[in-house]
Amino acid sequence: MAEATIQQLAEIIGGSQRLVILTGAGMSKESGIPTFRDAIDGLWAKYDPAQLATPRAFQANPKLVWDWYQYRRELVGKCEPNPGHYALAQLEDLLPQVIIVTQNIDGFHQMAGSTDVICLHGDIRKDKCFANCQGNPTYADVSQLTWDKESGPPICPHCETAYLRPDVVWFEESLPVDALHRAVDLSQQADVMLVIGTKGAVYPAALLPLYAKEAGATVLEINPQQSDITYLAKHWLAMPSGEALPQIIDLIRKAKTA
Repeated sequence: MAEATIQQLAEIIGGSQRLVILTGAGMSKESGIPTFRDAIDGLWAKYDPAQLATPRAFQANPKLVWDWYQYRRELVGKCEPNPGHYALAQLEDLLPQVIIVTQNIDGFHQMAGSTDVICLHGDIRKDKCFANCQGNPTYADVSQLTWDKESGPPICPHCETAYLRPDVVWFEESLPVDALHRAVDLSQQADVMLVIGTKGAVYPAALLPLYAKEAGATVLEINPQQSDITYLAKHWLAMPSGEALPQIIDLIRKAKTA
């Protein structure tokens, strides 16, 4: 597939009435956040990340899993949204509908100002009850709790029996049903699907561009390298999103104010 130009993407995105954007780990990596497996270093180098991110691992050693996620939260806390995140947020002022479906758990889209974000894999800034009681405190709430950090995770303040756990999707768990159904429905209603920074190897998120294309949407991709989704795209822009998106939004804004 021939590489597209910024102008080509700007023209298509700027004409969209129902834009859905799928984002993956590439966007977070541009902000300096290590990928899931890259977060294993130092004291954590001897662990397999896939074995730290399962319900069984948490049951077997809740303190180990909690401590690893606290470490990952510290990594996220040292980073911030990049120009690509802010550019996507600005699209809301230029287009009738902008929906972001993200596989990332850092919350950077919301921090940058995007208001309609579907988090398929959860939000590392939040915690929930391991026993699925009605309590779902945010990470900020947890930071106000007092507990013996050497003994393990905090106890859920609502049911007062089960541990709190990170509000992320672990291996062996299904995606949040409501989030997935909404993502599928909106993908099938989209006129343009913009895919950014994902390899297209994690399902069912990788199916969303296919659903969009089968329903008649134009699929666009921004990724420095081709992915498993590139074959679906009408145009592929081989650039980092933090460089490409501000330029695209600038062209759209100029076209709409001309």
